[in-house]
This record gives sequence, C-alpha cells and structure tokens, in this order.
Amino acid sequence: MDSPSLNYGSCGHDRGERLRYVFGTCELDLARYELRRGGAVVHVQPQVFGVLRYLLEHRDRVVPKTELLDAVWGDRFVSDSTLCSRIKAARQAVGDDGASQRLIATVHGVGYRFIGDAAGPPPDSALPPQPAAAAAARDQDIRYCRSPGGVHIAYATTGSGPPLVKAANWLTHLDLERDSVIWGHWIDALSARHRLVRYDERGCGLSDWQAGEFSLQTWIEDLELVVASAGLTRFPLIGLSQGCAVAISYAVRHPEQVSRLVLVGGYARGRLIRARTAEEREEAALDLQVGRVAWRRDDPAYRQVFAAQFLPDESRQTWDAFNALQRATTSTGNVVRFLDTFARIDVSGLAARVRCPTLILHARRDQRVPAQQARELAAQIPGSILRLVDSGNHILTAREPAWPVVIHEIERFLP
Repeated sequence: MDSPSLNYGSCGHDRGERLRYVFGTCELDLARYELRRGGAVVHVQPQVFGVLRYLLEHRDRVVPKTELLDAVWGDRFVSDSTLCSRIKAARQAVGDDGASQRLIATVHGVGYRFIGDAAGPPPDSALPPQPAAAAAARDQDIRYCRSPGGVHIAYATTGSGPPLVKAANWLTHLDLERDSVIWGHWIDALSARHRLVRYDERGCGLSDWQAGEFSLQTWIEDLELVVASAGLTRFPLIGLSQGCAVAISYAVRHPEQVSRLVLVGGYARGRLIRARTAEEREEAALDLQVGRVAWRRDDPAYRQVFAAQFLPDESRQTWDAFNALQRATTSTGNVVRFLDTFARIDVSGLAARVRCPTLILHARRDQRVPAQQARELAAQIPGSILRLVDSGNHILTAREPAWPVVIHEIERFLP
C-alpha cells in the first residue's frame, strides 16, 4: 500500500531498519504501511496497525490504556470495548491470542505491553508520524443535502485519494457505525486508499426518519442527490446487501459516472419475489412477521433471530453489538417498512444492462442471502467476476479469515 513521503531525519540507524519491525514470522513495515506474516500481507484496519506500531515503539514498558487511546484515536471518544476489539484483532493478525499472550500481554487494570522479541528501532525512539492516509481515514466530515421533496440526507467522507461511493444498506448510522465492531473495519479499509463517500438512506441514521415513501426509486434518488452534492463525476460504486440493488440500478441509469461496480452479499430479487414454492413463500412471510414482532415489542429475543442470521459465525457479544446498533438507527415503524420493501426488490431485469466491470463477492454459507443469489447476479451481469469466500456471515467481521481476502479482492479490482 502506498504511503506519503515522510521526512525521517537522521538518528544513526539504517533507514530500512527504522522503517520496519521484525518479530517472529511477522514484519511491520512502516514505509509501506503493511503487516506481513510468513511473507504474506495481512490486511488490518488502520487502528489495528496503529495499536501494533505504538506497542512496538514502547515495548520497554506497559502502555496505559488511556495513552494508547490518545495515541491511536486522538481526541475522539472510544469505548473500552472498541480498544479490546482492536487488541484482539492485533493479536490475531500476528498469530497471538488472549490465552497465550506470547506477543501482546494484558496488564490488568493498567494497559498492554509488547513482550515478544522484536528487531527494529529502539523503544521510544523518534519514529516518523503515522502516514497521513491513516490519520485521515479515522476522521470523517458529515454534511447534509436536501431532496426536492424536502428530505434531509446525511452523508460522510473519510480518507483521501480517488473517490469511492458506497450505496446505503440496512440500518446505517454515520456517527455510531464509525467505531462499531460491525462496520468500523469496513470504513477503515475502504478509506485507506480512497475518499469514501457513504450516506444514511432516508428513514435511518442521521438522515430524516420521517421521510415519506420508502422504495427502490427513492433510494436511487437519494444516491443521486449525494453524488451531486459531493461534486462527483466518475467513480467506482460499491453496494452491500440490498444496497447492491440500488448500486445496480444507479449504474444502469448513469453509465457515464460508474467506472466499476462492487457487489457484496447482494441479490437481484427480494425474498418474497424469489420465493417459488409454498415453503419458500411461508418462510419469507415468517421472516417479515418475526421482524414486525421483534421491533414492535422491542424484544431482544426476537431481534436475536436477525443477529444469528446476519452473523452466525460470531459470538454473543458481537450479536449484542449488532442489536444495539440496529436499535439506535431508526424507529420501529421504519424497520417494518424497510423489511417489506427489501422483500419486494427486483432488479433482475436491469442486471443485464450493466456495462461497467463488476466484481461480485459473497459468503458461501450466507444464511441471510444464499450464495445462489450471487451466482444469479453473476449470470445476469455481462462479464462480471464472481468470488465466493469461506464464511457464514452476511456482514464480514474483522476477525474472520475471509475478511482480508475480500479486501484484497476489492483493492485488486479497483483502479
């Protein structure tokens, strides 16, 4: 990954040594902003990279939690659970874990310390600052635009470089998802080499909750509004889940603007539309009914059904984080309207009209949107590339092996 030019000065150490740490089978390359393990690049979030780097820089002592938070996150408020998740991700990235703690030790009640043997700059030496791209990726600017119908749509930009637009998907919240274990790593990774533009669709997040009609057409219009407000002319477009239908529709409507299309966990036909047998129709109707009951009763037991479908490979702690984020994003009435509209999406007639290069990524064991839907999209979109990854999660998490594979595929595909 490219990094900006840095002035390191002269401190009596070899330049190559100053730019990297080597420990075990791992190498943290500061100039290339890469973590390599066994010679292979391990994709990590900028925050995880920052945690590793700071612990290595100060490996002669215990780093208090507050100091680590200030060093990596600056003046942004970050919860202890967020720090714990980044420590866990850092350990997994370097082949460590919370039980053995061979490299990163927890000093309970105080903080963390890197205890492995590492070759590189001496502890606490005057190392270069973090690349500007990493710092920029942690910050976001939130703005508003107003539709002709008077609906206010919030959008955010993170990172720098060529633009990348993400179509809105199920229950986002620009502010809360930034440090969420569900979406934080997505934002970090997509902002690492691009200026990422994402938004809350009408009815949720920081956009207007009282937003009139919910439909595929209004969601496309929201995306058009954000693109115009951000001053974009040509860009790659990424969609996740039902956001793929919005992305496909936009790409067909604006072929001069969309240079490339990335579809992750997507489908052309909603659950009610693609139901063919009586059993499938019954299951689709049950899914909608469970959603209605779960949100109207504000019952976490019912919402856990959705968490288990979206993130079956994850822990109860991650399910709880997913449920809490969903609860904060919109109203009960809006959730029911979202579910009804999602189930009736149908862009199967548009998919064949996509003309830009398209990458389709999907989890093989996805329980929410079966992989057959990805194969259907690949058969419909001319010249598209299909990549199936080994996961059961509809939303890929930072801890699973499929995550770096997906990010590598996206980075390789985008110009």
